[in-house]
Amino acid sequence: MASFILRRLLVSVLIIIAASFLMYMLVAYSVDPLMDLRSSNSPNKTQLIAARVELLQLDVPPPLRWLFWLGGAAKCLIPFANACDLGSTISNAQVVDILPQALASTVQLVTLALILAVLLGVTIGIVTALRQYSGLDNVVTFLSFFLYSLPAFLVAVLLKEFVAIGFNNFLADPVIPWWVSVLIGLVAGLIWQSLIGGNMRRRLTTFAISGAATALVLILMSATDWFLHPGLGPVVIIIVTAAVAIGTTALISGLQNRKALITAGINGAIVIVAYFALQPLLDISSVATVVILAVVAIVVSLAIGYFVGGYDRGQNMRVGVIVTIVSGAMVLLDRFMQAWPEYFNATNGRPIATVGSSTPGLTGDIWVTGLDTFTHLALPTVALLLISFASYTRYSRAGMLEVLNQDFIRTARAKGLPERTVIVRHAFRNMLIPITTLVAFDVGALLGGAIITEKVFAIPGMGSLFNAGLARGDLNPVMAYFVIIAAMAILFNFLADLAYAALDPRVRVR
Repeated sequence: MASFILRRLLVSVLIIIAASFLMYMLVAYSVDPLMDLRSSNSPNKTQLIAARVELLQLDVPPPLRWLFWLGGAAKCLIPFANACDLGSTISNAQVVDILPQALASTVQLVTLALILAVLLGVTIGIVTALRQYSGLDNVVTFLSFFLYSLPAFLVAVLLKEFVAIGFNNFLADPVIPWWVSVLIGLVAGLIWQSLIGGNMRRRLTTFAISGAATALVLILMSATDWFLHPGLGPVVIIIVTAAVAIGTTALISGLQNRKALITAGINGAIVIVAYFALQPLLDISSVATVVILAVVAIVVSLAIGYFVGGYDRGQNMRVGVIVTIVSGAMVLLDRFMQAWPEYFNATNGRPIATVGSSTPGLTGDIWVTGLDTFTHLALPTVALLLISFASYTRYSRAGMLEVLNQDFIRTARAKGLPERTVIVRHAFRNMLIPITTLVAFDVGALLGGAIITEKVFAIPGMGSLFNAGLARGDLNPVMAYFVIIAAMAILFNFLADLAYAALDPRVRVR
């Protein structure tokens, strides 16, 4: 394993060096960093050109200039030396000073989009594989191909027009007509009956209950002015926590596993008690407080799963952690909702942002600033999510169907194993193998797609840094973007190779 890792690292370094040389030469010979000064009417144009030539070493041939740049970039690998040098921009700003902020914005955007795309895409892909050729499968297939064919800029513009501007206008008078609520309820009923499946009686029952519940909830939200004063409240928290505990147990271990059900129940009860007990603390919390509470909650859930777990402690510990994380996320969501009226007033009734990464001059606690970050990242995240979601849905569906037709699945069913065990413990793990490869490639694709998305939403991230540098002939920011993209792509491909061995015992690194 050690020799394999060393070889991969050596090859990766050589690839980055060779690719950086090609990128440097292409940009250096295709753009003119003096273009704006050559057309300037400034009386000191000659002095300005001479100063920029000296700053960017434009009197040095590009191959030799690349060696100088490579030497400065290599210093970034020296820990604790603070000697990293990626050059200067045209405006005489150090790239290493402007890079962290741009990188933080892009990583925040891309990470959330990637996680949501994987979770939603894989989940819906599995469901459609289990409901092959059903109405749900056909609808998801159509939507997947439709979303996959949409360009990123078009998705971004449509989201700004119909989601951001439309929802902000709706909040001026947030009333949903009863007939719209009924129509949405009918659509929700059709979706849920397709997900649940079963015979005609079961489908009709699911359609009626889910459709009526959705319409009733929307009517109540409109009547109680919920959109201006949102919140989950203790009743919804208790119901959702109980549903998460039962659903997680049924999915991971089965409801017949009493110890897992007890583990989920104890963790769910602790979350409910914490919801009431921690409200005063959450009002004065900081990011560090929330992180500490999350770590303590996870440790406690692991301990409960270990001591209650019996012979299968690992499985019960997973159940406890999932229940705690999902239920705790609902508690945090409720606290963010409580801060919505304050944030709504601070944004003059237009909370969903269409440009930028934050509201200028906005002050407040972590809940208000967190809402500000969410509303600015929501639309660009959805834009990136929709395109990636389509590919994950297709790959996971095809992978699950292929695995379900293999001999070991038929053997597991022949032995009398429950269908939940066959799907979750046997088919799901093997289906993840091709998804691992897709995730590795998708990281680079999402970072590349962020160039367009950040341009449309005016987010000062890596894409904006690259786009501005390329337009002005500013070579050093372009190279900084390239190095980050190349390093991330190589890193995730390397992690994918290591994940193969964990997912498939037949794959071993020798």
